[in-house]
Amino acid sequence: MKTILDLLHIEKGVTAVIGSGGKTSLLAYCAELLKTKYKVILTTSTHIFPFPGMQTVTEEAALIAALQEDGVVCVGSRSPEGKLTAPDIPFSRLAELADFVLVEADGSKRLPLKAHLPHEPVIPPESNQTICVVGLSAVGKPIEETAHRPELFAALCESRPEDLATAERIATVLNKEGLYDRVLLNQLDSAPDPACAEALAKMLDCPVVAGSLKEGRFLCL
Repeated sequence: MKTILDLLHIEKGVTAVIGSGGKTSLLAYCAELLKTKYKVILTTSTHIFPFPGMQTVTEEAALIAALQEDGVVCVGSRSPEGKLTAPDIPFSRLAELADFVLVEADGSKRLPLKAHLPHEPVIPPESNQTICVVGLSAVGKPIEETAHRPELFAALCESRPEDLATAERIATVLNKEGLYDRVLLNQLDSAPDPACAEALAKMLDCPVVAGSLKEGRFLCL
């Protein structure tokens, strides 16, 4: 049976994850699948909270020791707010120390949709691909309630913030931004109609996987 690693073609090296509606969950889910066979680093090019139950390190010597001990390690620089920012260790060096380096490359304030400003996302040049996560729980709800930067999201799909986030509007924003190689339509378990995933996928110009990180089920569309 193919796993999400196979469906998203997550290969050794650096993979960037952007978007909304499950970026952090995707990193944790993939790390759980990989940790029995590989050394895995979870990190960020912007900011994340440390992963619960996982060693978090800032320096290379501690990273090497933690990888030997646990196999999966969170790496970053400490910030006063309790979050981690981009590590001082170069991503190229991280890729030498671990088999897989999974990078959360933007923030979304835990909302299912996001529109990006010109300086976003922050994709490490070493990345072999960029995966965009989209939360299907937003479908049928107002843009202003479901999108990070709702005014920008609405402008991109020629709508108003109070308009509903339809599959067509979400696809329009994703296609206009064009920031990804693959898309994961997450939260299928919370979608108002499972058919919305297939409808959205047909409007995107890239490989699409739909499913639920919560339930651990996925399919290519």
